Amino acid sequence: MASHDIPIGSTQVSLAQLNERSREIFRQIVESYLATGEPVGSRNISRLITTPLSPASVRNVMSDLEQLGLVYAPHTSAGRLPTELGLRFFVDALMEIGDLSDDDRRGMEAKLAATGKPMDQVLNEASGMLSGLTHAAGVVMTAKANVRLKHIEFVRLEPERALVVMVADDGQVENRIIDVPVGMPTSALTEAANFLNAHVRGRTLAEARAELEKALQQSQAELDQLTQKIVAAGFASWSGGDDDDRKLIVRGHANLLDDLKALEDLERVRLLFDDLETKRGVIDLLGRAEGADGARIFIGSENKLFSLSGSSTIIAPYRDGSGRIIGVIGVIGPTRLNYARVIPMVDYTAKVVSKLIGA
Repeated sequence: MASHDIPIGSTQVSLAQLNERSREIFRQIVESYLATGEPVGSRNISRLITTPLSPASVRNVMSDLEQLGLVYAPHTSAGRLPTELGLRFFVDALMEIGDLSDDDRRGMEAKLAATGKPMDQVLNEASGMLSGLTHAAGVVMTAKANVRLKHIEFVRLEPERALVVMVADDGQVENRIIDVPVGMPTSALTEAANFLNAHVRGRTLAEARAELEKALQQSQAELDQLTQKIVAAGFASWSGGDDDDRKLIVRGHANLLDDLKALEDLERVRLLFDDLETKRGVIDLLGRAEGADGARIFIGSENKLFSLSGSSTIIAPYRDGSGRIIGVIGVIGPTRLNYARVIPMVDYTAKVVSKLIGA
């Protein structure tokens, strides 16, 4: 990856500030953390590095790295761990990203291949595959606004309640309950469904909304007031609020429970589960992935969605047949993910999903 200056407060850290010896020691601290999750001490590092250095000299370099904000000493140990900033610096400036072998690519394509699958199934299988390959949680976030509508139907449940059944052209089905005016005849529900189906089929939510507003103005004389209310309620129930505007699929929650070392780890994962349940910040995450050519990496607090849980997220956008970004796919795991291995996997999965959706 290209190197970047990493802001620390009002200063910057660049590769130029680290000499060969500092880089090697910093790399050992990070790689040891990614492999074990444990702090590494000066004695171990002095045995691992190629340049012969005493533990005392290593400690001096570690102290310099700490002043730069790249490492810190947890209170339980004389060893050092990388800070979030240190991980970011490592990922951007020092890490060499591996490439997938042809066998890896073929295997991933084979797991997802099959024409005619509904989009939900493709996305479910893709997130499950990523979870299995990376031992993290696979995550897919898709903007429901991009789903094209196929059919809407109303089913009377009680005198004042009805079920709206909404089908998208990718096979997704949603059911919502709406209130209906007292005394509304069943014929009004049928008329409302016919009106909606005539104007929304094949359109995205945004397109359907604009078309409906125009059609309602032109058709007010034809539709009685009760039917107009049902049309509005039925469409509003599909549109949902901000929270419903994004669909979230998570596979492999159990992977996040592996390798917990302390109570605070358990609390970290509990917070992450809470975030996943409430979909907090999903829109922000989608927005930040849009416009990216490939995988984006959010480490710890860089990612508002999972900032409290100290997790890392690696995501890449996927596109529809016309090249528009319609969602993101990736993994969520501890900050000690194997970034060099996971990044190309996420990137390639997004490309395969785009191909399947666009086919």
